[in-house]
Amino acid sequence: MTSCSVLHEIPCQYQMVDLGAIGIDPPQQRIAYRRQGSGTPIVMLHGFLGESTNWQQVAQGLVARSRVDTIRVDLLGFGESGKPAVSYTVAQEVEVVRQLIVALKLESCYVMGHSFGGWVAAALAIAHPKQVRGLCLVAPAGIRDDSFCGRYDYLRPLLWQTPVIDWVLAAVIPIAHLIGRSQAFETIAWARRELNRQPAARSFLLDRLRPEDAIDTVEGDIHQICTPTLILAAENDDTIPLWHCETYAQTIPGATLHVIPESSHGLPQNNPEAIIQEFLKILCSGADPDVSLNAGCQSSSRDQSRV
Repeated sequence: MTSCSVLHEIPCQYQMVDLGAIGIDPPQQRIAYRRQGSGTPIVMLHGFLGESTNWQQVAQGLVARSRVDTIRVDLLGFGESGKPAVSYTVAQEVEVVRQLIVALKLESCYVMGHSFGGWVAAALAIAHPKQVRGLCLVAPAGIRDDSFCGRYDYLRPLLWQTPVIDWVLAAVIPIAHLIGRSQAFETIAWARRELNRQPAARSFLLDRLRPEDAIDTVEGDIHQICTPTLILAAENDDTIPLWHCETYAQTIPGATLHVIPESSHGLPQNNPEAIIQEFLKILCSGADPDVSLNAGCQSSSRDQSRV
């Protein structure tokens, strides 16, 4: 979903970061983010084919119920951020988030990441632990799984830079409406638009086709994470298997795993209330004495058994 299609969305702000040290050309890149609220900072990282707007409902809910400063980031190559012509890596995204935290003078912050953003969040906590006060990993990617190889081969024709693909989709969708398959083809058309608009997503599909390409997954390093960590899994996730979330929870010392019932992979958009309630448990527990909560905190704590 593009930012212009979201109702009542706050505008982007921009911060320049210097990525010359990690080989990005041009080195000065614009990073877009949406900032809302005041108080304890929470940096929010979207998933694959996502952008900052995906966290809108979660951010608004948290701001309404607690004194938090939500910073929703468009990662490099996504959304309104810079889109250099490079092969994208998790390490590049970690450096982007690190520089943004420094530029915004956040010192340390909570980091929430969904799917690909969860992978980036975990890698950030490993590489720069002093900047991360706590983690909330929502259906996080980043665990090596060789069964992923070939899973998305059907998307590869969507990467072909030819108008023929667009002509075919435009011709097929009206027919799909007649036979009751419009949603499937509209999803395919949306995926093509997003892959053309977001070069980081294109890069990951092209560059991660073989098991040996999984060189920066984090399963071997997450035992180093020593910050309070909440793992949220979707019960019916057909993208990130439950065992990936269990690996995070079992390997990160003291991590908590919560499975959200009757949910699929798009948790920030489809289950924002569940994420809000689970995250507020951390804030309401007194684990962070710097957080001053509004009256909504108590009601969230009473309702938590229904998540």
